[in-house]
Amino acid sequence: MKNNVIRSPFFYVGDKYKLMPQLKQLMPKTIGQYIEPFVGGGSSFLNAEGTSFVLNDIDSYIVGLHIEIGKFAANPEDLFKQLFEMIDFYGLSCSYRGVCVPDDLKIKYVKTYYSRYNKEAYNMLRKDFNEDKSDLLKLYLLLIYGFNHMIRFNGKGEFNLPVGNVDFNNNVYQALNNYLNFVGEHEIEFFNMDYISFLEIIKFEKDSYVFLDPPYLISMSEYNKLWNDQKENELCEYLDGLNDKGVKFGITNLITHKGKINHSFLEWSKKYCAFDVKSNYISFNDNTIKADSQEVFVTNYVWQKSLVL
Repeated sequence: MKNNVIRSPFFYVGDKYKLMPQLKQLMPKTIGQYIEPFVGGGSSFLNAEGTSFVLNDIDSYIVGLHIEIGKFAANPEDLFKQLFEMIDFYGLSCSYRGVCVPDDLKIKYVKTYYSRYNKEAYNMLRKDFNEDKSDLLKLYLLLIYGFNHMIRFNGKGEFNLPVGNVDFNNNVYQALNNYLNFVGEHEIEFFNMDYISFLEIIKFEKDSYVFLDPPYLISMSEYNKLWNDQKENELCEYLDGLNDKGVKFGITNLITHKGKINHSFLEWSKKYCAFDVKSNYISFNDNTIKADSQEVFVTNYVWQKSLVL
């Protein structure tokens, strides 16, 4: 594993995989109960120290995927057997097993040959999943083969992401194995609630730690569209309450992005310790590096090298 960092097998947009070498250094040295209200793909908790993990997301599908994949922790072979049988049934490529795109297609479509090869099979898989949406292993493969590894549903409740230029490769296999190993070795509980309702049911302990990666107010990413100024201020006020209770927390956010400034979060962060995070932030709609973006990590516990904004 690169830099001893575990990558989530969900390859979630907004995932903190690339930031974990930095963020791990800024987490408390001792963590008992690790709590994450916006768990997403899970790269954050997969790289945290903790005696127990209490995790939540408002997206029922991503929580369902965590639970479904986690069921195979004691028997990974069965998971791969089912996934590969499904891949073969639909006729998808699987470079991990040497089921590759023909050379003539690679030559003709140099940058898009996976999407060209898998499109028909992917569309059939998507059609079958949308019939009742109960088979979460089908949803997992849609995520793996879909554009930008997104989970997206239309107004009718149908999964509508188009095929991507990707397939089931060695990175997917390794990420699944690492995930199953971690889940099998730790006490983990998942919830599907809004973040405040979730935090309200937590019985905080002496070494509890809350890690937050909420939607970013000034980002235009697909998964941030339901976030607004009111929710941003509500979250900051709630964290002030946790601080008053002596609960340790760390939160990531964007301070500047494409000429925009998150003034409310910037002002709020001055009460705590803020660290600049080198993120090379990208969005769903534009995969180029945003040199004008400043991502930060704010904590309510003291570090000697804090870079106060």
